[in-house]
Amino acid sequence: MGLFSSSPRLDSLECLFVDQLQDLYDAEQRLVKALPKMATAAHNAELKAAFQQHYQQTQNHVKRLESVFGTLGKKAEAKTCAAMKGLITEGDEMINASGDEDVRDAALIAAAQRVEHYEIAGYGTARTFAQRLGHVHAAGLLQQTLDEEKQTDEILNQIAERSINVKAQMA
Repeated sequence: MGLFSSSPRLDSLECLFVDQLQDLYDAEQRLVKALPKMATAAHNAELKAAFQQHYQQTQNHVKRLESVFGTLGKKAEAKTCAAMKGLITEGDEMINASGDEDVRDAALIAAAQRVEHYEIAGYGTARTFAQRLGHVHAAGLLQQTLDEEKQTDEILNQIAERSINVKAQMA
């Protein structure tokens, strides 16, 4: 690695695991700031409530990650998650878009699901690394968050398919 390189040094699966946790920690902190804006922008009451519920969960995800770091004897540190920065920027475009309210809600769901799918991939990978490394408690905590991310994705799917996409199609 060069003197001015921002790339991590990955000499072991343990190093990679910590790197992934730092990425997720930053991603969740960014999401804590973004979700209230998404809830405010949502027109549909059920979607607004889903964003508010996920905001509460995301605050717990941050705390859970802090616990994972603790089980490793490490201080919780974030590393810039470029992917989440980009996903949130795309979400901001949907928040600030003009046009039909139902179409905008469908756009908010699309942006939120991109975030959820990124988190599902990240937590699934981190959980698997924790299992491989024998970090049983950390793996359990990461699995809890993974389950919640999958549940949120399913809730967003249901809201979209049951009402928002139908209304957006008629716009």
